[in-house]
Amino acid sequence: MADRRGDFGRRGEDAACAYLLRHGYSIVERNYRCRRGEIDIIAAKDGGAVFVEVKTRRSLKFGTPGMAVTYAKQQKIRTTALHYLQQCGGGYNKIAFDVIEIVADDGKAKLRHLQNCF
Repeated sequence: MADRRGDFGRRGEDAACAYLLRHGYSIVERNYRCRRGEIDIIAAKDGGAVFVEVKTRRSLKFGTPGMAVTYAKQQKIRTTALHYLQQCGGGYNKIAFDVIEIVADDGKAKLRHLQNCF
């Protein structure tokens, strides 16, 4: 079961990357990991770095996917982003934290991009 969940999540991240590329972002890194945490996608647009958390669900039974990005998760993403910026730099003039929600219900995926949401 864990492999199926992992594959499902990876497909969601693939869809999120495709969406971002179609909307003028460049993908800088995927699944950036350090001891502080992980960031699903690091993208860039208009000189800014965008740290993206992707949440993929099969239904809305337990609420919207973005609801799973708790305050504690947001703090972990911020700390990981700071580590990335310190290690990799990039000369970005601004940063943003986005969530991409994907709900794959009835075989159709719906994507919602929440920009600069925390």
